[in-house]
Amino acid sequence: MKDNDSIMVAIHQYRMLRMAMILMIVALTIFLYAFYYTNPAMTTPIHASSAAALQSTAYIGTSDAADVSGSLGNKSIAVHQQETSNGSYDQSDILSSASSSIKPNELLRADSSSDHSKKSDQHENSASQQQASQNGTSPSANTDTTRGIRTGDLYEPGHSEANADLCPSSGENIRLLILITSAPAHREARLAIRQTWGHYSTRRDIAIAFVLGATQQQSIDDSLAAENFMYGDLIRGHFIDSYNNLTLKTISSLEWVDTYCPKASFILKTDDDMFINVPKLLMFIEKHHKDTKVIYGRLAKKWKPIRNKKSKYYVSPLQYFPPVFPQFTTGPAYLMTSDVVHSLYAKALNQTYLKLEDVFTTGIVAQLVNVKRAHHLKCDSNSRFTILSQKYHKFIKIINLEQFLYLIMF
Repeated sequence: MKDNDSIMVAIHQYRMLRMAMILMIVALTIFLYAFYYTNPAMTTPIHASSAAALQSTAYIGTSDAADVSGSLGNKSIAVHQQETSNGSYDQSDILSSASSSIKPNELLRADSSSDHSKKSDQHENSASQQQASQNGTSPSANTDTTRGIRTGDLYEPGHSEANADLCPSSGENIRLLILITSAPAHREARLAIRQTWGHYSTRRDIAIAFVLGATQQQSIDDSLAAENFMYGDLIRGHFIDSYNNLTLKTISSLEWVDTYCPKASFILKTDDDMFINVPKLLMFIEKHHKDTKVIYGRLAKKWKPIRNKKSKYYVSPLQYFPPVFPQFTTGPAYLMTSDVVHSLYAKALNQTYLKLEDVFTTGIVAQLVNVKRAHHLKCDSNSRFTILSQKYHKFIKIINLEQFLYLIMF
């Protein structure tokens, strides 16, 4: 009897000790979470280091819902929000763009990058464009496109890095090709994708690549060359990588698919700060595998061009004269059937250039070649493809630390 009592006491003490340790871990996690978001010195984005950390968070996982026609471009607010004539955002337009997109168990893309990243990107883009202008290697580096310029006069075909091996046999066995637009300086973002949802590229029916432009900075080019040698997944076009050239980047993506991967079934265009729920996306593709000439995504309707010259999203009447844009799918992510690629690419080159790449590609050009745009955003969270914001990478770092402490103590 005494032995049984001693065992029960030992078990009770062990349980109490374990509970105390768990409470310590929870307290430490909360402290670190608050520290990361309140300490100015820790504002640089920290990316995920393992897929296991993502899988351990219940609210990132997939659901069992049969209807998977989810959002491919779900942002809290689209990249080029509607503005009023004086340059401020129109609240009603912002709310309609959001369309109840924020759910408790969803992680949305961050509204903006950290101050450190912004300064780095601005410095890089400024230096790249200045040197390109001096060397005369990019006709679009300092060109005023608001005067109304034919896209084909700005775009230089071809790729300095093509990596055609990403799509063997012209993509005959590729079910899903994912092209991720990325900036040369976003090496950590690309690494985070490779280490998390990008691991699906190991499948024979999925190919994933990052699309970038030129920099004209030798140090950055050397770094990208080493990265491409290591991973072999960079596609680089002949244009200066900048915000104003995002449309050229999309056209470069279309050209690459048309040249090297025309037989792929579906193409997803997305950004390097998005987290794509690949299993749910494959379920969606399986459901719509017979569809043709269609672009799926978050559909924007009746958006008006911004005529305020001080706005970042200014569109001159010479670029686009009608008062309303055709409906388009927003840029963070949209899915298209491969049979639209060639017509989009060829038609885009003959249109007046517009730096709003989603409006231009999935709106203006798609309408001209009779490509259907399908809205697949629903209010219930079970029907959406999960999206991860850069800000959440900090919390993933804390989750990794908590898992590490738990493994040590238990």
